Amino acid sequence: MPAFDAWDVVKVPFPYTDRPVRQRRPALVVSAAGLQQQHGLLWVLMITSAENRGWPGDVPIADLTGAGLPAPSVIRTAKIATIEAKDAERIGSLEPGARQAVRQLLLAGLASATN
Repeated sequence: MPAFDAWDVVKVPFPYTDRPVRQRRPALVVSAAGLQQQHGLLWVLMITSAENRGWPGDVPIADLTGAGLPAPSVIRTAKIATIEAKDAERIGSLEPGARQAVRQLLLAGLASATN
């Protein structure tokens, strides 16, 4: 099984919250290597088309080629999932500017959960 790093863009069977279906789609790995090594799992954020209605916390992806994406896309930081690492396929990597925005939004969300 390949090892994944935080900020890898992968293609995975992403679960939907509103229906019992999975669709192969891009996602952003946000977990550290320990989760994969110890449990064979990855935490991923949904990546969706920039044409969809925006949500608070969406982060645009500027470098589509580097991310391995064919069309304008955003990271939907409100949609996080745990997936089996064996089901993921690396297609690219997220640029540093977007990494910082995602990191700040995730930390803010975690901080509000502890209050």
